[in-house]
Amino acid sequence: MTKLALFDLDGTLIDSEAGIVASTEYALTRLGAPVPPREVLRTWIGPPLRATFPTVLGDDPDTIERAVALYRERFADVGWREHEVYAGVADAIDALAGDGVMLAVVTSKPDLYAGRIVASLPFGHRFARVYSVHAGSAHSGKAEMIADALADFAIAAEDAAMIGDRHFDIAGARANGVRGIGVAWGFGSVAELDEAGAHAIARAPKELPAIIASLQDA
Repeated sequence: MTKLALFDLDGTLIDSEAGIVASTEYALTRLGAPVPPREVLRTWIGPPLRATFPTVLGDDPDTIERAVALYRERFADVGWREHEVYAGVADAIDALAGDGVMLAVVTSKPDLYAGRIVASLPFGHRFARVYSVHAGSAHSGKAEMIADALADFAIAAEDAAMIGDRHFDIAGARANGVRGIGVAWGFGSVAELDEAGAHAIARAPKELPAIIASLQDA
């Protein structure tokens, strides 16, 4: 049976587009760099900053680090609060907790903000742990964080699920033998999640408890 549900943050629990996109625009503007249209910047939500900024700024490490610092300057001030909880997510989290499923967050967001954001959510207390990326690290692999969660909770891979909106979440789950559940309301697409090999896709948050419960019979 599913004993542990690991949740992505951006695009899964919260719609964080406003804060992330505005902070990205701030960084690029301060550097005098071209700012892509918002529909392009929306696709940057999920991957780490050091993977997305080079698409505009090139591969110069010093420029990329300056962009990251500028992004964090604005995000630390106001950006981290510029989000909304997706409708229905709170009820789904409460239902899973009521079913005895242990909950944790696995996010590529830096630890500077991840814990603060989760703690600010009305259901934040439901999550036993928040796995995030050290602010100074150039790495943010979901696979490694999922592996850490399985070890910390002493849970077998077949008793866990990873829920997220991007192919990174599904790939990280599959790398650990964990079933990946895609969500259709985030920043990815159903096609992206299908191609990544999602075990199931929830079209609305209210579907999550039943999907996760059904994994024990799969």
